[in-house]
Amino acid sequence: MFNAQFGSTHEETPSDPEPASQPEQPNPDSSLEQFEPPLKSDPEPFLRRIPNFGQAALFVSFAGLMLILFQIVLIAIGQSPSIQNGVIKVQHPKSQLAALAATYLSTLVAAWLFYPMVWHRDFFDGLRWNWQAARRQAPRLIALGLLLGGLVQFVTYFISSPKNLPIDDFFLTARDAWLLTFFGTIVAPVFEEICFRGFLVPAFAIAYDWLSLSRTPEARARWQTTTSLTPMAYVFAAIVSSIFFSWLHADQVAHAAGVLVVLFCVSIVFTYVRVKTDSVACSAMVHAAYNFFVFFMMILQTGGYRHLERITK
Repeated sequence: MFNAQFGSTHEETPSDPEPASQPEQPNPDSSLEQFEPPLKSDPEPFLRRIPNFGQAALFVSFAGLMLILFQIVLIAIGQSPSIQNGVIKVQHPKSQLAALAATYLSTLVAAWLFYPMVWHRDFFDGLRWNWQAARRQAPRLIALGLLLGGLVQFVTYFISSPKNLPIDDFFLTARDAWLLTFFGTIVAPVFEEICFRGFLVPAFAIAYDWLSLSRTPEARARWQTTTSLTPMAYVFAAIVSSIFFSWLHADQVAHAAGVLVVLFCVSIVFTYVRVKTDSVACSAMVHAAYNFFVFFMMILQTGGYRHLERITK
């Protein structure tokens, strides 16, 4: 009897003697399968550091464009701020807060839709929002923010600044004051931390490391296979982003040099928290607690915003 796997058509008869058993022959097809090389998969893409400088510039530019558009809307309806003696005078605080809120919201929505397509990951994951870290360390973060607020209040007591500040225009009525308190404690810290500690800090750090990178194949390979940043890159990013942070608030404090230096130092603390915890949510929580302390002192000073004239005294 012939083994059927060789394809013989010879029929077995009863008189044919039973052949001795033979060892099973391997299937040639299966043997070929064992030695067939595996299919080559696509090479893994290089690891990328995000957000990079271009992506951060796009985020800031889009926010600036939206702010301009909403200011044009306020001009069209006659509720834009005026300039008196070179100082911006806010005449309609509610409209200004609404324009800022609309700017922040539209920018975040656009970023939330756009950047995941570029990063190939979730928006908050790409920014290192890391809410879990903030929730675990909430008591310490809030305490740090309150302590920082108290220290700043003590320091600014000895710093000379103009008696009337543009920010005082938001305290003309109790309703305006409470709206600004909510906006400054909840909305502004979240957006500013996403902008500065989420986008600008990593962007400046990435740019610093890239410019200081040795132009060798080894350094290039290390750059493409890691996402770590050097301590000096973070120091550079903290300084540059904090300059922009204080400049952003310059109009609110009438460009008082001493106050701007204090704001620069505050921003350095926020950046340290962001880098130390690897969480933008952590720096946002410290920022919110810091702002809350500032507003809380105003609430105490004015008796719950019932005596707003005390702010300028």
